[in-house]
Amino acid sequence: MSKDNFPSNGHDAENPKEGEDKIHDIVPVSGMFENYFLDYASYVILERAVPAIEDGLKPVQRRILHSMEEMDDGRFNKVANIIGQTMQYHPHGDASIGDAIVNLGQKDLLIETQGNWGDIRTGDNAAAPRYIEARLSKFALDVAFNADTTLWQLSYDGRKREPVTLPMKFPLLLAQGVEGIAVGLSTKVLPHNFCELILASIECLKGNDFDLYPDFPTGGQVDVANYNGGARGGKVRIRAKIQEVDKKTLHIKEIPFGTTTGSLIESIIKANDSGKIKIKKVIDNTAKDVEIEIQLQPGVDPDVTIDALYAFTD
Repeated sequence: MSKDNFPSNGHDAENPKEGEDKIHDIVPVSGMFENYFLDYASYVILERAVPAIEDGLKPVQRRILHSMEEMDDGRFNKVANIIGQTMQYHPHGDASIGDAIVNLGQKDLLIETQGNWGDIRTGDNAAAPRYIEARLSKFALDVAFNADTTLWQLSYDGRKREPVTLPMKFPLLLAQGVEGIAVGLSTKVLPHNFCELILASIECLKGNDFDLYPDFPTGGQVDVANYNGGARGGKVRIRAKIQEVDKKTLHIKEIPFGTTTGSLIESIIKANDSGKIKIKKVIDNTAKDVEIEIQLQPGVDPDVTIDALYAFTD
């Protein structure tokens, strides 16, 4: 085999200085980690996971609303069409856009929906984007778009303009609530009652003190003794509402935020199997309203069972 057939080792035998120069160009991993990690963390925090305080929206949500406003003619549009329009502004694919639209639609504030959009109480998924439709609500058109207060920037490919934020005439961040996980940071803002937010906003503008606590679309009971004004370290406790129909039957009419009827029933069955509660049967009668029926075994005290349900299930 001739010398020319051997692979190069990065050093030129005739010019050894060339190989030495390449060694000096090596960047230590520690320097790369420091610079690249901070850039990546900042990008995820600002461009993906955490909402802006000005409008309470994550970038994907803002781009969806902007796209829907461009398309708006008062009629419903296929969600698949809205996703395609939004992809002009959002560089992270159609799946993330579709999930974000469904999330906005289920909150029933900014988007009017048509078709099967799923159910946050039961955990049912929405139908495929080609089967469901949406348009901006009158509320969204009134509070979310104002040309005089909107700053603009170029989209990711430089072809279009998109809003930096959509300054809101309403505390949307508190109304919708938000969860996000970034790099080294997470955010969780609980949802609040629409009417209570309006009253609180009026008191705030007048310079008066006011009390404002979370309120949940799934209902239930809440203990805000340790809420601490929503500051870091504050917490709330939430419980389902259980009604005693008769000595043999209990009904759960409202469930805790963050659970579904399916997960709740599963936890009840698990507690029964482990002997922590004693029930005969669990039936999910949920339709327009939540109703989980719990049938008790003969001789079991309903009050004792209710206490056990709160203690040992979701």
